[in-house]
Amino acid sequence: MVNLYQYNTKTMKYLSYWDRIIPILSIIVYASGIFDFNIFGQFLVVALLIGSILSAVHHSELIAHKVGEPFGTIILAVSITIIEVALIISLMLAGGEKAMFLARDTVFSAVMILLTIVIGICIVIGGFRHFEQKFDQKSVNTTLVSLVAILVLTLVLPNFSEGGNYISFSKPQLILVSLSCLVIYIAFIYIQTIRHRNYFLTEKKSEEYTKENSSLILNIIFLIISLIITVLLAKTISPTIENYIIEANLPHSLLGIIIALVILLPEGIAATKAAYKDDIQSSLNLSLGSALAAIGLTIPSVAVVSTIFKIDIVLGLNNISMVLLGLTIFTVMLSLSKGRTNILYGVILIILFVTYVFTIIYP
Repeated sequence: MVNLYQYNTKTMKYLSYWDRIIPILSIIVYASGIFDFNIFGQFLVVALLIGSILSAVHHSELIAHKVGEPFGTIILAVSITIIEVALIISLMLAGGEKAMFLARDTVFSAVMILLTIVIGICIVIGGFRHFEQKFDQKSVNTTLVSLVAILVLTLVLPNFSEGGNYISFSKPQLILVSLSCLVIYIAFIYIQTIRHRNYFLTEKKSEEYTKENSSLILNIIFLIISLIITVLLAKTISPTIENYIIEANLPHSLLGIIIALVILLPEGIAATKAAYKDDIQSSLNLSLGSALAAIGLTIPSVAVVSTIFKIDIVLGLNNISMVLLGLTIFTVMLSLSKGRTNILYGVILIILFVTYVFTIIYP
């Protein structure tokens, strides 16, 4: 009986390191290429993908607990954005007939996912559990002003630009817009972390990770590892998903939304958990901040690559997408204008996401 108890104790101790074991195991499986052999390998990849996402969420929460807000949410948002940018650039350099649309479609998908389904689910879950949730309206206004300016400059203005071909910029215009994105994002980070940091602070204190003894550096390392392997595994299963999409006669652009959903899952889960714990401020910091990082860092990076390697890129949205983007921004601004949440706002945002996906399938 004593030996069995000791065995169980050791087993539980090893299982407590799941957040480190799973990313490492995922790397081994990815390097082995087992997913190419049979359907079991595909199921294994999906299981490890989910485990890696949960590991990323776990380490991001540990980091947020140790460094405090808003630095925790910034680290997660920037980490995912950097890896997303690396994936976009690698696919652009690989070429293909749709490479020129890749940056626009990925950025637009990420923004729509974060502003509609992520914020919508957070508001609904938080509303059902806590009735009304309060947040600092100044933090939301600061982020939305920055986000709206960048969105219009990058995704709408190209359609009215005579310097390019009405859907893309000329080189001087692209340089100007890229610099504008960087300046706006840097100014926002300065406001968020130094000048008006109090706008983004939360009053909620989590006791969930007080017994965690791992170092901050270790958490950051495993967060990055988890995010990298998440992107690689998502890229691995994308051909299988693509085959299902083709067999179902669905638009190819639907694949981009599915991959974006997978990549943004760590942020979505972290934001939802915060709302469930009555910390809607952290949810909004993460969702809106991630949307701003997704476009504010991606467009300048893509601009540099397209200029160096002479790759044409298209940034202007089509008419349906522009209408949906405008409606989404307007709805988010109205929903978050009073500093209190309401379940109705969340339901409407979720419906906008469903509409967005529907218009891709049935344009």
